[in-house]
Amino acid sequence: MKQYYVYIMTNRSRTLYTGVTNDLQRRVYQHQHGMGSRFTSKYNIDRLAYFQVFADIRDAIAREKQIKWWLRAKKVALIESTNPTWDDLSTDWYEK
Repeated sequence: MKQYYVYIMTNRSRTLYTGVTNDLQRRVYQHQHGMGSRFTSKYNIDRLAYFQVFADIRDAIAREKQIKWWLRAKKVALIESTNPTWDDLSTDWYEK
């Protein structure tokens, strides 16, 4: 069964980037290595702070759009509801 992910990535300064993908590990790796997007490359967005799983791509896209329209404080509250210390959730995904 296919899965889709809405995710929020950040950097040391806590700049936020919200995206949607069907392969979270691949997409996070791309962002971490400057292949994700111009924005994530420019601001060195390299830490996965939050993600949510969906079975339907339409639901994932709707959620991404919803989060993108939120004020920063609401995005921060969402991250901190599951990741209060802002750990990089992808830390153990890749060999160093």
